[in-house]
Amino acid sequence: MGHSTKTHLVCMTLPFQGHIKSMFNLAKVLHFKGFFVTFVNTEYAHQHLLKHDGSVSALAGLPDFRFACISDGLSPPDDRDEYRSEDATNLFHANQKNCPASFLRLISALNDPSSGVPPVRCVISDSFATFTLNATTKLGIPNVFYCTVAVCGFTDYYYCKDLIERGLVPLKSEDDLTNGYLDTIIDWIPGMVTVRMKDLTSFIRTTDRDDASLNFSIDGAHASHQATAIIFNTFSELESPLLRACSSMLPPVFDIGPMCLLSHYIPNDSSTSSLGGLNMWREDLRCLEWLDEKESGSVLYVNFGSVANLTSKQAVEFGWGLANSGCAFLWVIRPDLVVGDAALLPQEFSEMTKGRSFITSWCPQQRVLAHAAIGGFLTHCGWNSTTESICSGVPMICWPFFADQQINCRYICSVWGIGMEIDEDVSREEVEGLIKELMEGQKGKEMKRKAVEWKEKAVEAAKPDGRSWRNLEKLIEEIIME
Repeated sequence: MGHSTKTHLVCMTLPFQGHIKSMFNLAKVLHFKGFFVTFVNTEYAHQHLLKHDGSVSALAGLPDFRFACISDGLSPPDDRDEYRSEDATNLFHANQKNCPASFLRLISALNDPSSGVPPVRCVISDSFATFTLNATTKLGIPNVFYCTVAVCGFTDYYYCKDLIERGLVPLKSEDDLTNGYLDTIIDWIPGMVTVRMKDLTSFIRTTDRDDASLNFSIDGAHASHQATAIIFNTFSELESPLLRACSSMLPPVFDIGPMCLLSHYIPNDSSTSSLGGLNMWREDLRCLEWLDEKESGSVLYVNFGSVANLTSKQAVEFGWGLANSGCAFLWVIRPDLVVGDAALLPQEFSEMTKGRSFITSWCPQQRVLAHAAIGGFLTHCGWNSTTESICSGVPMICWPFFADQQINCRYICSVWGIGMEIDEDVSREEVEGLIKELMEGQKGKEMKRKAVEWKEKAVEAAKPDGRSWRNLEKLIEEIIME
């Protein structure tokens, strides 16, 4: 089929590594199903990708898989290599304000008969890139939201509004952070297990009703009522009560995941395999050679994701916990991971962990987690990291940082039985104890067994005739091609 006769989908992502990676996997899957795809970044993310990912060679794309970017009104990222978490709120603000008009301009330009591409049939939008609704409503094009957080994360954001209406949020004073108030039980959210307030999004930990992050998450979740349909990056067995609850109140809901696994089933000779992975940082492949020399299940992988930050005190406690555990570890320390003091770990740390530690600034995480040498994952519980760990059958030690990571942690530890939580005030003794338990203890063995069971269920859902592909077919027939 010539590319000019293919049906054209536009995928709009948000400028965060986790969101880009997840949407890119979905876009490749859709391209594999025969669609013409335009993958859209904001200018800020586009510049970052050009700078750090050798494989994107000016994001050239293919004849029927193209890249575009829209103006977010931000000045390009400066010379620092980092991509700081405090940028997050500013990025959201800039996107909400500046992207509706530039996104509409892009779609109109693509729809112009002289553009040389087929007219846009449907927009697949990151569910928090709600600025796309302006264009799709004006032009009468379906807008399918792709939710890059778990259904538990989405539900958490959605019901923040009810927490406010019930007078539980905002907090009365800063004291509520430490006086036990966050242990308040919440048992009325449809489909959700009983949780404590501290298990809900970190955005509720504010005394300000007008807190930007809190309102973004509420508005973003409630905007999904305006979507044509919603894709969740999950699979039904993992979150069925929550999926049922969402199905009863939202536009049509499709569980099509885990996306990291679905994209694995695209044949290697598919044209999109030449497109690399869209990384904000350069991946260090030497860690894979290092892992090749290690015994099966002997290495702990440590990565706090693309946005979390540690204080230098926390980093030192994690460092000594790792050192004292005696365990081999691969630790990803982004250039901007630690706020403040960069001279992180003293000389004696290097001496003590010589031969059993590999420290790098970024790595191909999916390949690392799938490596036989990995026995556990110390994680911030971002949804990509969580699903990649589940798909590799790797149990977790959880240290959630912000946003939806707290509720992911609660589900990992209490519902799915594949993780243990580290206290927020991290101490080296606790880190050491949990690592030993995970890598050698009875509870670690039990978690490993459960993790392998979940991996089998994930593979079942994501293999070519599995439920997730069937849901994708259904989405294509009933929504996109309708």
